[in-house]
Amino acid sequence: MSRYANNPAAIRALVRESEVHKDTYIDSELFELEMEHLFANTWVYVGHASQVPNKGDFYTTTVGTEPVVMVRHTDDSIRVLFNRCPHKGVKVAAETCGNTGKFFRCPYHAWTFKTDGSLLSIPLKKGYENTGFDCCEASGGMAAVQAVHVYRDFVFCRLNPEGISFDAFFGQSLSTIDNMVDRSPEGKLQVVGGVLRYINRCNWKMLVDNQTDTTHPMVAHESSAGTAAAAWSKAPPGTPKPMAVEVFTPFVSPYEFFEEMGIRVWPNGHGHTGVSKSIHSDYSAIPGYMEAMVGAYGEERAHAILGENRHNTIYFPNLTMKGPVQTMRVFKPIAVDKTLVESWTFRLVGAPDLLLERTLMYNRLINAPTSVVAHDDTEVYERAQEALHSRGRDWMNLCRLYDADEPRNAAHFETNGTNELQMRNQMRAWAHFMTVGMSDQPQGSAT
Repeated sequence: MSRYANNPAAIRALVRESEVHKDTYIDSELFELEMEHLFANTWVYVGHASQVPNKGDFYTTTVGTEPVVMVRHTDDSIRVLFNRCPHKGVKVAAETCGNTGKFFRCPYHAWTFKTDGSLLSIPLKKGYENTGFDCCEASGGMAAVQAVHVYRDFVFCRLNPEGISFDAFFGQSLSTIDNMVDRSPEGKLQVVGGVLRYINRCNWKMLVDNQTDTTHPMVAHESSAGTAAAAWSKAPPGTPKPMAVEVFTPFVSPYEFFEEMGIRVWPNGHGHTGVSKSIHSDYSAIPGYMEAMVGAYGEERAHAILGENRHNTIYFPNLTMKGPVQTMRVFKPIAVDKTLVESWTFRLVGAPDLLLERTLMYNRLINAPTSVVAHDDTEVYERAQEALHSRGRDWMNLCRLYDADEPRNAAHFETNGTNELQMRNQMRAWAHFMTVGMSDQPQGSAT
């Protein structure tokens, strides 16, 4: 029996001021409703323009669990299409990426479609004359996602054709993307280094929560990054610090460090750690980089760009970015207890190659499933997913530094770096976008 479908009051009741019901992480019905509502009502990351540089280039992915294809159209615009033939429902583009030329061709019956999705041709076309085909859905070709926005080469879409605008949804949070792109002397990023893909057997929101959870690193990563840091502490005085050590030792900084780093929250579930400082603040300078930045932006602007060292930025619902090291992770839901993690790296166009070396090293050391750090998180995610089914407790606690007067959907708010406000912010956004468009009229009631 359904408990949550067409019952917005029941969904909202799962998110209290400082608690979240365990069903939000383990209930299969809620997961399906997330795919139907949350991932349709929000602006979700699709891909980067550098992945489809030429006309006909395409990249296949998912928005929620919806298969889509991002393609460079003949007019050089980027389109997002539902990856489904309107004939018998076959996935048209099967490869992850490639170049389709001027049209897509269904592998089942050879129906073809222009790169904007419109129907190009049908074999044995005479067989459709006087059948009413022109009035059928199939005559419209591959359905196009209507709400698509490209911001500084980052491609987002909203599956629901009606809803909150791109600018209203992201607002000031776009400053993280701006800073990441501006770190290139040419103001341009390029996806390089492939992608790390792996499965976590947990709900996708656990990974999102973890990105601004600043009271776990010194505990969960003590045996990995902590051991490495302890080993480095025994190096002879004056030993040059390797890049790898610079990357992973900050993960076991004390609570005081993370308290002082600060958290900033924005409306609609977005926010970031690392307001005043972050684990990325004290990396060694890269020879020639500041000079290139000053030449591009002037001294004052260059120092302002590189002085902004945000830790993790959450773009709700499922995107997180690290601008100072040019990495990005997408948490793709597969099932209520299964999430695909994609970890991407970017090259700063016009910057020294040593920066890219650090980016790739960071991704391998921190984000890979066999890394120094990420496997610690994977273990606790899976422990939590299993134990949440226990009858022992029904509610998860998010009350650290809770204040009854704290802002709700504030345009801009900064607080202590160990405050769980950003997690509360995310779940308040979750409840809102899950119920947008749902009627508060009880099922079966007269309208």
